[in-house]
Amino acid sequence: MRGAHQFTLPVARALLPLLMLSACVVDCAGPVSRSAAATANQAGAEGSVQAGVSARQAVVIDRIVARIEDDILTLSEVRELGAYQEFVQGRAENDDRLLEHLIEQWIVVTEATAARFPRPGEADAGREVDRLEKQFASPESYRARLAQLGLSEAAVRRLAGRQLYVSRYLDYKFRPAAQVDTTAVEKYYREELAPQLSARGQAAPPLENVQEPIRELLTQRDISARAAHWLEETRPRLKIEILLRGGGR
Repeated sequence: MRGAHQFTLPVARALLPLLMLSACVVDCAGPVSRSAAATANQAGAEGSVQAGVSARQAVVIDRIVARIEDDILTLSEVRELGAYQEFVQGRAENDDRLLEHLIEQWIVVTEATAARFPRPGEADAGREVDRLEKQFASPESYRARLAQLGLSEAAVRRLAGRQLYVSRYLDYKFRPAAQVDTTAVEKYYREELAPQLSARGQAAPPLENVQEPIRELLTQRDISARAAHWLEETRPRLKIEILLRGGGR
């Protein structure tokens, strides 16, 4: 979902992841995918989308940046993902990378939906939102940051839920094949963990105390690598058209 991938919440934490609009109505906070019928009904919308009570008041508020199969991705989705990245990580990638992430998320969500993989419940997304809120000094500072980035609390909940869905599906799909043996755990301990701690003037804990966290970290690495390979193989089989690079700048 190629370079830095935003696949799973565990990987992001341990190692650090459409709408054809009419001329008058836009739903910039909609879900990743729209139905083919909805897209077909709005096929006349090309490039920018304009809204206003009169021609003199018309303002460009969204535009199509990519088509994928019978669906589309919009500039508003790119901007929203960038704001969410900045909110969660403190910085956002450039628009081209954000668009790539949206395409990758579309691929994962489409397959997961076809497989009837269960979506996270409201409580699951709520726990992730609560975790994000607790990183701020107060609820007021949390909401002020959202306002500064132009994000609604509903958008944060939706994006957190989507990321959780992607994370869980990729874990379900690739964990069974991601086997990490004792030799790999020992190698990581010897060649990565111990030198890193030594460079900071810290002694490495006994291997038996950290072997399970190391095993899970290496498992997540394997899942991420397998997911990246799968996406690279899947993408050429899809009809994808990039209409705008650089966010239209």
